[in-house]
Amino acid sequence: MAHPVDSFPNLVPLERLMVSSPLDGSLGTNRSMGSRQISANNDVDAIKAWLARFMDKQTTFDNYRKEAERLLLWSTIQMTKPLSSLTHEDWLVYNAFLLNPQPRERWVASEGRKFPRPHPQWKPFAGPLSAASQRQAGVILNSMFSWLVNAGYLAGNPLSLSRERKRRAAPRITRYLDEAIWPEVKATVDALPRETNREREHYFRLRWLISLFYICGLRISEISGTTMGAFFARRDRSGEERWWLEVTGKGDKIRIVPATAELMVELARYRRELGMAPDPVQGEPTPLLLPIGGKMRALSRGGIHEIVKGVFAATGKRLRIRGPAYAGDALRVERASAHWLRHTAGSHMANNAVDLRHVRDNLGHESISTTNTYLHSSDDARHLETEEKHKIGW
Repeated sequence: MAHPVDSFPNLVPLERLMVSSPLDGSLGTNRSMGSRQISANNDVDAIKAWLARFMDKQTTFDNYRKEAERLLLWSTIQMTKPLSSLTHEDWLVYNAFLLNPQPRERWVASEGRKFPRPHPQWKPFAGPLSAASQRQAGVILNSMFSWLVNAGYLAGNPLSLSRERKRRAAPRITRYLDEAIWPEVKATVDALPRETNREREHYFRLRWLISLFYICGLRISEISGTTMGAFFARRDRSGEERWWLEVTGKGDKIRIVPATAELMVELARYRRELGMAPDPVQGEPTPLLLPIGGKMRALSRGGIHEIVKGVFAATGKRLRIRGPAYAGDALRVERASAHWLRHTAGSHMANNAVDLRHVRDNLGHESISTTNTYLHSSDDARHLETEEKHKIGW
């Protein structure tokens, strides 16, 4: 039986969590009696040992910590049992909890706000998890439990009894900006004032950011984590010099993306506003996107997200002024996130008949579908077709 909400202190994140001995897992019913490969003797330390493998991959680390933290807090607070005592039946209860975290006042941030981890109003949830997010939580936690079993900390994986369902084909991408809304987003950017130096810096930085998202199809983490020194030029078979951008994507996979003539023009404009030479030098440490004022540090993923959301909000406002006929388009763009720009890039490339192998390689996808894993396209052909058929057209 779970204790009343008021009998528990405020929730705290994993790095500040102190669990009392009856609940810390040192005597968990699922603890292994055999030899161990890690020194951890309680659940918090065991989770930290698992997370230590991902310290060099910030996005992965943050996502994995979030899921482990949620389960640990739910287990000790809601179920009043150690994580290392959880059973298959407990996992089924947790799945239902993810769809509707209750009591809401304890688990969910007010109005979905995301407070920093040290903040006293920090909560582990911003709201109920979607079906996709719930599946992702299961994948991450299954991996954690399997690792703890292999490390000799746990005797068994309580998630391993869950029925493995055949994966459905990936649904058609719907979270993108269509050919009617996309020009409106560009018009919002073009309408920005640029009378003062600061206004010009805002304008050219935003043009550069939107160009990066759209022409290259980059993720936020790839923009935040890449420097201008990742650009390089090489000559194709015809002897023409072409620019490329090397990025590290999901799973630390490196790919090169065509840096088209349009993209290099936008980069040159942005660099000139910052007082730099138009072309980057290979190995240059300058981040792809800088804070206003030219401080030499990368803009955070959250900062980039807020910039893009601001553009979408302004676009929605412009559309709503035109009347009720534009309300649907306004709502759609207001709901969009920065990641929609990546989907927009891929959708527009495909719609404009760019070879799907080139789309796959530009975006860093594993395959065109679940079967086309052995198709590879010529880098030069990919650059040429991207250059010819995929333009931002400011």
